[in-house]
Amino acid sequence: MDDAHELVDCAALYRMALAGVDLQPRAQRLLERAQRNVGAADALMELSWIFFHLGPPELAEAAQSAAVRLQQYYRLPPPAGRVGLRLLALVPEGDYGARTPLEFLLEGSDVELGLQFVGPSLPWPDTLPAHDVLFNAVHECDEHRALLAQLDERLALLGCSALDAPGRVPLVARDRASVLLESVPGVEMPRTVRVGRAALEAAVRGDAAITSMVPAGYPVIVRAVGAHRGKDMMRADDAAGLAAALDALQSAELFVSRFVDYRSADGAWRKYRIALVGGRAFAVHLAISSHWIVSYVNAGMADDAAKRREEAAFMAGFDDEFARRHAAAFREIHERLQIEYVLLDCGEMPDGRLLLFEVDTAALVHATDPIELYPYKQPAMRKLFGAVRDLLESRRRPSSS
Repeated sequence: MDDAHELVDCAALYRMALAGVDLQPRAQRLLERAQRNVGAADALMELSWIFFHLGPPELAEAAQSAAVRLQQYYRLPPPAGRVGLRLLALVPEGDYGARTPLEFLLEGSDVELGLQFVGPSLPWPDTLPAHDVLFNAVHECDEHRALLAQLDERLALLGCSALDAPGRVPLVARDRASVLLESVPGVEMPRTVRVGRAALEAAVRGDAAITSMVPAGYPVIVRAVGAHRGKDMMRADDAAGLAAALDALQSAELFVSRFVDYRSADGAWRKYRIALVGGRAFAVHLAISSHWIVSYVNAGMADDAAKRREEAAFMAGFDDEFARRHAAAFREIHERLQIEYVLLDCGEMPDGRLLLFEVDTAALVHATDPIELYPYKQPAMRKLFGAVRDLLESRRRPSSS
């Protein structure tokens, strides 16, 4: 590795780690390069991505902060070298979980990805780097609320439009999405309310009724604000259960919603992840679990061939079955959100309605699962990635063609 090397992106580093490649020697060479050349922002940036994989996160954050203070724009050329489209993504500081992880969606494509780091404490460029399509990759969370508002204003001043517009992304917040989408025909999405600990503590003491927050009453789901992937979430069947949840969840603010028993006839819980790309639905995965908290990580899919066969059948028949059953709901969800790339985590109610758990723009979608275990995922992911490429092409600025 010399001082002229090109950045290796997050997706490639992720693949290396999965393949068992020891990233420590690479990290050491990057560190040495940064020490030789204090202006080597690209070395610091790649080093931060490696540290986000290996830890500790404090080192990752420090390396990235130093990189961004030197340089806010980073270019990731397509692997094949030929550039068919230049995509500029507005990204916040942090690992790929802090934004839409576009690198994974663009693997193997002819798209050059430019990362323009933005933040309330960073200077806004007078002009944006050259690009064919602009994408807002800043996702919804409390930490990004001010940044999304700032981006919305800045892009308006520049006369720019972006995919996943920063003015629309806040709609995917759990409480806002539930209000927006609960009335979609064919959809069940329990109303989610955001409350402080004091309100729930009052419900535990009996000074307030849980029905003032969740009209249907117990059982309820209590989740720490900002929690994802089934973490920091508990079910409370009564006041004692609510007290236990508050003891376990130390968040100052929490989301509370009605618990829905959506178990299938065989007693299993099935969670589907669907990507809406320009309003069209694509299968991302199906997780099947014996527990009501379902994530692909904890569902044991790798250890159960029967579960994988069901997921393979789900993906193979998606267009003619799942997508067709819920076509009207997907169209209405897209119409209400007006977000071009969005992920839905959902289930199916016993009566056939779509049960929406969460709407997000930053959930990881990738094609890195072991092919020997999941051969059926490659065609599904390539189909989805092709749709993303088509979406980008459809939004290419006329002057850049």
